[in-house]
Amino acid sequence: MLASELKDTTVAGDRIDQLVAGHRPGHGLARAFYLDPEIYERDLERVFRRHWHCVAHESAIPNANDFEVFRMASEQVIVTRTASGEIHAMLNVCRHRGAEVCTKDKGNARAFVCPYHAWTYGNDGALKAARLMPKDFKREDHGLKKLNVRVVEGLIFISFAAEPLDFSEVERLLRATCGQYGWGSAKIAHRQSYAIDANWKLAVENYVECYHCGPAHPEYSETHALEQPLHLIEELNARMEARTCALGIEVASGNHWQNSTGGKETIHAFRYALYDGVQTGSKDGQALSTLMGRFTDFDGGVTSIHLGGTTFLVCYPDHGMIYRFIPKTAETSEMELIWLVDGKAEEGRDYDLEKLTWLWKVTTDEDKAIIEHTSRGVRSHYFVPGPIAPMEQNELRYINWYLDEISRPA
Repeated sequence: MLASELKDTTVAGDRIDQLVAGHRPGHGLARAFYLDPEIYERDLERVFRRHWHCVAHESAIPNANDFEVFRMASEQVIVTRTASGEIHAMLNVCRHRGAEVCTKDKGNARAFVCPYHAWTYGNDGALKAARLMPKDFKREDHGLKKLNVRVVEGLIFISFAAEPLDFSEVERLLRATCGQYGWGSAKIAHRQSYAIDANWKLAVENYVECYHCGPAHPEYSETHALEQPLHLIEELNARMEARTCALGIEVASGNHWQNSTGGKETIHAFRYALYDGVQTGSKDGQALSTLMGRFTDFDGGVTSIHLGGTTFLVCYPDHGMIYRFIPKTAETSEMELIWLVDGKAEEGRDYDLEKLTWLWKVTTDEDKAIIEHTSRGVRSHYFVPGPIAPMEQNELRYINWYLDEISRPA
């Protein structure tokens, strides 16, 4: 790095640290956190390259030699299933001159041939051939850059970190939550991506609070009780837990929301009730698909999981949702929604795809509009963040966590 570049980086770091130090407790983030390209680069360095991210359910690559390419900011990750069934993740960057070695978004292949100079890689990332290289060239030293991978209850997680955060606590809690709902034997029913004209944090902050649910999501609020005062939610939750217990099922909750100082990944799983008589997240509150996992009947509840800062999961007894938040640029992002159903369920017989996806499509269309309204507003030079409301406690927690993370050097 040139001396002038080092000086510029130091100045930017000092300025960002001063913005963090100047954050007003109990309030939202200042304008720069949603617009500043240097803060965005720090987000990538200290959040995205440090934490684990769910990229898909393994049913996205069900067969031997299936692959799919996932994009996050400027990175492209090839996720493969080898002939032996192992799942690998590697950067889509040739070890010779950096060209993309995989030029299709998804497919089935035993090997990837770089279109530039024909270096050939197996679908486990190993370099198989490098034409016309000298005799002392060692292929084993030039495989594709591998990423850390964990597969838990069918969910594929990747980490860019050389020494990834401890995942054991996350794994235990996922098995005690998603495992009870049968996600390990689920399959993808539908996937849909939403381009968001806003910084990724505005999208996440919107997701983690339900202060806006009443005015912004009338359809969601017909069946979900999160917009109610706490004492009413507690009464509904008690009835929900009694029904779950009567089914002989114990779905765990657990609050391990922590910064990465201790070397562990962060996760929070919590349960909340639907209104009495509502079975699942649907237009009329009635069942959408066959029951999953250990559920033999509906308990009128939902399990929600916040994980690693960018991954959010929603478990109903008859279907599940994966929410992925993906940075694109300082002022743009993407949300991907993945609907899961029981692995044996058949569209047209066991579920109607339009009914299955209706609620979260409607809700996400509304969220996209809200987030982009907010993004246009915070671009104003006169924007000053206001106080966080009591019902936005998860947003306040997220903001504090985020500021902790970007304050910690890589």
